[in-house]
Amino acid sequence: MSDGPLRIGILGAARIAPMALIQPARRNLEAAVVGIAARDPARAAAFATRYGIERAYGDYDHLLRDSAIEAVYNPLPNSLHAPWTIRALEAGKHVLCEKPFSATVAEAEAMTDAATREGRVLMEAFHYRYHPLFGRLRAIITSGEIGTVRHLEATFCIPLLRPSDIRWRADLAGGALMDTGCYAVHLLRHLSQAEPEIRSAQAAWTRGGVDRWLRAEMSFPSGASARLTCALLSARLLSIRARVIGSEGRIDVLNFVAPQFFHRLRVKTPSGSRSERVAGSPSYDYQLRAFVAAVRSGAAVPTGPADAIANMRAIAAIYRAAERSTR
Repeated sequence: MSDGPLRIGILGAARIAPMALIQPARRNLEAAVVGIAARDPARAAAFATRYGIERAYGDYDHLLRDSAIEAVYNPLPNSLHAPWTIRALEAGKHVLCEKPFSATVAEAEAMTDAATREGRVLMEAFHYRYHPLFGRLRAIITSGEIGTVRHLEATFCIPLLRPSDIRWRADLAGGALMDTGCYAVHLLRHLSQAEPEIRSAQAAWTRGGVDRWLRAEMSFPSGASARLTCALLSARLLSIRARVIGSEGRIDVLNFVAPQFFHRLRVKTPSGSRSERVAGSPSYDYQLRAFVAAVRSGAAVPTGPADAIANMRAIAAIYRAAERSTR
């Protein structure tokens, strides 16, 4: 099928799905959410009724067998990203997979192989990367206004207070680095436009083997150093910010992840300081437009499979440096 809006099905009645896909699709004439699958048929039906989705499926395979579904959004627990993404690709569906892409580098490579083999679009859902705020950050850096980049920092700490949350489970590939930290890794890589070398890492671990806090020091081929800090529970309850220090100035940005809610961009150089706000739609809207364009016209995306593998390699290297793995 290629006429009309891209018909998308969701695997799992995830809490993120309304904001990440359903609402953006309502604002986009080129996409439509037409199916929802859950392991509990009653839950799928209730979710479909609540959000006006025409089809509800009592298991994921049923959705994948439906020829009316062209693409799949996979917001399942991290440990299920690879198996169900591969099954969706083999069923002929394009896939928008939530971050982190997979639980391991090997899984990311297997997912990429499946997408290549089946000739389908596979994209990781780093929605922040598609918002104009990121483009503005890159533009300031490349303009030379702050000189040569010497150091970068990215922090994403949240208070995850529910002990039952799946992100506290090692068997589901949870943990701070896998959840909030993967954004920080991704931002540093994309601002630097290079792959990092991990210098050191420290983490605070739960009894269940999940990192609740993690900090990593790294460097890039340019000679710039970098630091990331992430947490699901730490002394710093909530912090979502980034900093780029150059030889002639610096950039500070508050809330690089979802700038549509609130953000602040500050630039300081010897000539003075200024604050900017970057107007735009919700980051998820830009992400959906990019996914549709990739499917319909083969447009390139910055969060495709090769980038996803590179991000997972950096995550794996950080865990090795922290001397413990949640895998």
